[in-house]
Amino acid sequence: MRTAVITGGGSGIGQAIAMRLASEGCHAVLLDFSDEAGRDTVKLIIKDGGSAHYINTDVSDTESVKNAFAQINQVDVLVNNAGIASIGDLENCPPEELDRVYGVNVKGVYHCLYFAVPKMVAAGEGVILNLASIASKIGIADRFAYSMSKGAVLTMTLSVARDYIDKGIRANCICPARVRTPFVEGYLADNFSDQERPAMEAKLSAAQPIGRMGKPEEIAELAAFLCSDKSKFITGSAYDIDGGFTLLR
Repeated sequence: MRTAVITGGGSGIGQAIAMRLASEGCHAVLLDFSDEAGRDTVKLIIKDGGSAHYINTDVSDTESVKNAFAQINQVDVLVNNAGIASIGDLENCPPEELDRVYGVNVKGVYHCLYFAVPKMVAAGEGVILNLASIASKIGIADRFAYSMSKGAVLTMTLSVARDYIDKGIRANCICPARVRTPFVEGYLADNFSDQERPAMEAKLSAAQPIGRMGKPEEIAELAAFLCSDKSKFITGSAYDIDGGFTLLR
């Protein structure tokens, strides 16, 4: 049985990917900072006949990630999904905010790569999938820190793909547009009244020419393909999954 490690696997896109990989026969190891989310997702996977366990992990903390991977003997697949959002342009991004976003979105990916790749090298094979963003490629208003971090995810993907291609390791990334996740739901609930919410939902949906936000399960569909043997000839690639967002840019 292949072991797939999914960061941020307790909710949203990470949960959808963990459940999909488990349904395809992987043992899913969920790394998440939320005990409730991590354990609930493990229960869902086991209820569906899959195999999974959860390790409480703060991807921004070196020792936390080191401890997590010390408990994982085999890493066949690594999905770097954990991430946080940030809204604001350069002038509205103080050093503390840049550090906060960098700690999770950039250093968190680095940490997991750092501790997982040697296990893959020893095994002679492995698959890495990083969750980047359309913000990795195009300018999006008021997303300075977030775009910085996702640009780094894209280039880390390319670097690892180049350096480890002769070690049997593939590395790709996915670049989604807006996906309807618990974060988006929380953003709408926290910042808009019941009267304002429908208009904002319509605006967020209309940003994708296809007319709606993506679904976590749709991202998981692409992720499962890129983590499978069906994509053995693919490495160093960044896949847009954006409802046409980049089409008109």
